[in-house]
Amino acid sequence: MPLRPPAGFIRPGFDPLKVPNAPTIGTATGGDTSASVAFTAPSNVGGSAISAYYAVSNPSQITGTGASSPVSVTGLTNGTPYTFTVWALNTYGPSPYSAASNSVTPQATRGVFFGGTASGTYVNVIQYVSISSTGNATDFGDLLTATAFGAGCSSSTRGLFGGGAKLPSFVATNTIQYITIMTTGNATDFGDLTQAKETRNSACSSSTRGVWGGGYDSGLSNVIDYVTIASTGNATDFGDLTVATYSSGSCASPVRGLFAGGGGPDTNVIGYITIASAGNAIDFGDLTSKRQGTGGCSSSTRGLFGGGYGSALSPTVTNFIDYVTIATTGNATDFGDLTVARYTDAACSSTTRGVFAGGYTGSGDSNVIDYVTIGTTGNALDFGDLLAANQGPAACSNGHGGL
Repeated sequence: MPLRPPAGFIRPGFDPLKVPNAPTIGTATGGDTSASVAFTAPSNVGGSAISAYYAVSNPSQITGTGASSPVSVTGLTNGTPYTFTVWALNTYGPSPYSAASNSVTPQATRGVFFGGTASGTYVNVIQYVSISSTGNATDFGDLLTATAFGAGCSSSTRGLFGGGAKLPSFVATNTIQYITIMTTGNATDFGDLTQAKETRNSACSSSTRGVWGGGYDSGLSNVIDYVTIASTGNATDFGDLTVATYSSGSCASPVRGLFAGGGGPDTNVIGYITIASAGNAIDFGDLTSKRQGTGGCSSSTRGLFGGGYGSALSPTVTNFIDYVTIATTGNATDFGDLTVARYTDAACSSTTRGVFAGGYTGSGDSNVIDYVTIGTTGNALDFGDLLAANQGPAACSNGHGGL
């Protein structure tokens, strides 16, 4: 890599004494044919303000630009390892390159669906889709035991499935299992939740911490648990939800986790936590209606909650999708509709696309997978099908908004 950027940036008026110092490289994070490159701006900006920063890949010298850290570099090849350097530009010319970043390997964002019930029978099936490409699900492997109504969360490499009910007769479980998302195979024991959750708890995660909230086992629960995703072991108490509930939906930004709706009785309450700091949930706002069994997913800024069943006084299976801006408390807003009304569906996402799968329609289980573009309101579109009609699966992905 040369010491200075391309000669095209050495223009009339170039003054090497007035160009910026090199930025200080930070951490690069891989995405789907992309990477996000963090850095620290130089303290010496030279003779004028910095107008832009450029991140350059090695190999291929693919360049992204931005006004501040991080800079996104797109058009990378999935499966190829890259490092990145960053340089700054002001009126007088380009800075030297920064040091090289860590190596990252972009990869397709994979959504994984765990367990559930098919034709009234609990299943141990794990299946997956590539979120950026529509199509039917593919077999991934098996859970340790057939389980439904648990909850999934994930880092960029590891998916976790916790709680739920298992055979022989709706027995509550506190088991947490894990997989490596980009490597097919059977699940492995991770540890235990602090309490068994027989009816759907919900879960969300940052890049390092997985959090489960609520659930039901001989009574409603407001308990929130957490684990460090990279380290197997039992969960630790995090705090309490604002409402004891089961079958809520959950999503996250890199900082904040949301728990929305739920049963016992049906509620429209949304609570939030700061994922890195243990403590009780705080009121965020309300869904557009009271319902349980919603699927939740998110980009880094916007959370979606789709489907559900409510209210208890007039039971109705819904196809509603609501959205919130995760960083800003307030009530949810109508986003659009799923292709099929359903509840106890599962949802996962990339940073741009949300996927909702399975659930119960009121007259039977669904195998339908829908998708939406998270940043653009509107009705969902058909994505493909699960391996079989399934209610009560759980889901996660390696590229969701909490990373």
